[in-house]
Amino acid sequence: MVKRQLHQCGKKSLYQRGFTLVEMVTVIIILGILAVGVTSFIVFGTRIFLDSTSVDQVLSQSRFALERMTRDIRNAAPNSLRVRSNGSLWQCLEFVPIEAASNYLSMPVYPNAASNSGTAIVAPMTVSANYMALIYPLVTSDVYTNPESTTGKLFSINSVSTAANVTTYTFNRNVQFAEASPRQRFFLVSQPISYCFIRGGSSVSLYRYANYGINNPTQLAPSAMGTGVLMAEGITNDLAADAPIELEPATLVNNAIVMLTPEFEAVGQKFRYQQQVQVVNVP
Repeated sequence: MVKRQLHQCGKKSLYQRGFTLVEMVTVIIILGILAVGVTSFIVFGTRIFLDSTSVDQVLSQSRFALERMTRDIRNAAPNSLRVRSNGSLWQCLEFVPIEAASNYLSMPVYPNAASNSGTAIVAPMTVSANYMALIYPLVTSDVYTNPESTTGKLFSINSVSTAANVTTYTFNRNVQFAEASPRQRFFLVSQPISYCFIRGGSSVSLYRYANYGINNPTQLAPSAMGTGVLMAEGITNDLAADAPIELEPATLVNNAIVMLTPEFEAVGQKFRYQQQVQVVNVP
């Protein structure tokens, strides 16, 4: 009797080992539900991270581009800003940057005779012989002219020397400035800079052009200015109907003002800048 009971207990314990088919299926279903939930959470989190990274990247590049553009515009020579566009293909803002400024002491200014040299107070910035001398520009044609001419308001400098707090500027020929500055302001400028919004496909990109020469009475198209530096992309402005650049030229009572309104898009979100830049430099 005792042996039969022991045998039955041992037989019962053998049957209790392992899982039934129902239990296995139940566990598989539960694990599947957990896996789907965890995977969805990971995918959702990854998508949020990628979207936020894309938005942050566009914000960073747009802020950098606008800040760089603003700094350059504020340093523009008086009356050197001009805007040109070609419908919905591109729009460019061009200006001549000031590298140094001072007050001249003696310059060959009409009605004085032409001369190959002039003197000015030592400029606080480093002066290079690669710069050009500009005096009293009142209109853009005073700036965008041949710096190798003999009469005008812009001339190339051949050499620079400083002694006794006076800087002497030498030209490679006799020149004559057309008008005197009421405050005897003397600007040293370099080659023009252009910021161009250019359409490529469905979006617009912002490029910066430099070192393409100043002897251009007519503002050049981007294709004629060489290779530009990409500053920002993902811009959605309609360049014909919603131009990102608007220029108010300087008048006798107001300085030149540039309105920048580029619109950027990232992962379906659009944000527009409205930035006003005033050119404080005067002739």
